Amino acid sequence: MDKRRVVVTGIGIVSPIGCNLQEFWKNLVAGNSGVGLIQGFDATDYDARIAAEILDFPIDDFIPKKEQRRMDRFCHLGIAAAKMAMDDAAFDRDKEDPTRMGTIVGSGIGGLATLEAQHTTLTQKGPGRCSPFMIPQMIVNMASGLIAIEHNLQGPNFCVVSACASAAHSIGDGLRIIQRDEADVIVAGGAEASITGLGIGGFAAMKALSTRNDDPKTASRPFDKDRDGFVMGEGAAVLVLEEYEHAKARGAQIYCEIAGFGQTCDAYHMTAPMDAGTGATRAMVAALRDGGRSNDSVDYINAHGTSTPLNDKIETRAIKGALGAHAEKVAISSTKSMTGHLLGAAAGVESVACAMAIKHGVVPPTINQITADPDCDLDYVPNTAREMPVTVALNNSLGFGGHNACICMTSV
Repeated sequence: MDKRRVVVTGIGIVSPIGCNLQEFWKNLVAGNSGVGLIQGFDATDYDARIAAEILDFPIDDFIPKKEQRRMDRFCHLGIAAAKMAMDDAAFDRDKEDPTRMGTIVGSGIGGLATLEAQHTTLTQKGPGRCSPFMIPQMIVNMASGLIAIEHNLQGPNFCVVSACASAAHSIGDGLRIIQRDEADVIVAGGAEASITGLGIGGFAAMKALSTRNDDPKTASRPFDKDRDGFVMGEGAAVLVLEEYEHAKARGAQIYCEIAGFGQTCDAYHMTAPMDAGTGATRAMVAALRDGGRSNDSVDYINAHGTSTPLNDKIETRAIKGALGAHAEKVAISSTKSMTGHLLGAAAGVESVACAMAIKHGVVPPTINQITADPDCDLDYVPNTAREMPVTVALNNSLGFGGHNACICMTSV
């Protein structure tokens, strides 16, 4: 039986470099960094005092003030991105069956700010002062639930938690659900808001974060020899996945096709990738096989590219393992150099970048490529965007726990 084809017909994004699709794409192509000194809390005593925050999020445009107080920030961001995506997809809701429309919006951590604030309330004022909204604010599935409520999406609804691969798995699951004819539309992506004292403190204790506090804009430097860790970001990105014939029948705009998905596990270490990168290699190979594409058909890879010493050199090995000699001909970039690392929402944002690269024929750059690293010797589109046709793109996501996911996106 032929697989049902799945396309992207709507995009919504809230990011450190833009709170709508047009602003995000303009800044991404221009190579503008969203990293700065942390404004959301006093980070004076922290080793890492920088992050990619969203400082101008127009929350009142999306959620009434009364409702805002009942939700964690990651839900605010996810709801806004989903609303923009649904508006972009332009459904005539009177003609759609809500039981054939679902939601999968993942998060790596969920309501960390709520947990932090409520623990302070507990210790300072006692258990009787804990908020009755604490649990629904914290739990990671709540963004999916609230998005479904707002848009009356009565089909499959859950969230995926697989660290930094969460949004990739969400999109992959959405693809499979539509292919299995369990739904015609899945609203999929990720949301994250973990730039808090606990979030920064925890990752800094792992020595995972950049401490280039004196020069925030150049702190995230994937594949550069002098990289010293990732920069945390926040935001949300949601894609409307739709069965191809369903989209054609209603005359929908189509950004690209989700052609294939691959997922593997290193089964190796809590936080470190396998030295040879074979888990990530297998995910890329699986995504291409699932999408019916050859390794020499790939034009662009949006790399996981975290700017950590281990990830970047091992992902380079993984790409070589998946593509062979063709790896040297592929344009690769890490948009985390501009957005920071959005953890569970990262793959959502980076899938948007891939979709727009396919649509517009422009590959965003990896900024802060200053000093060459002999362990990272592929074409990372240094510092300046590149105009080129993109018909096949891969989006890599690698998460703590050994989770590897790869989305194969193509022109239609």
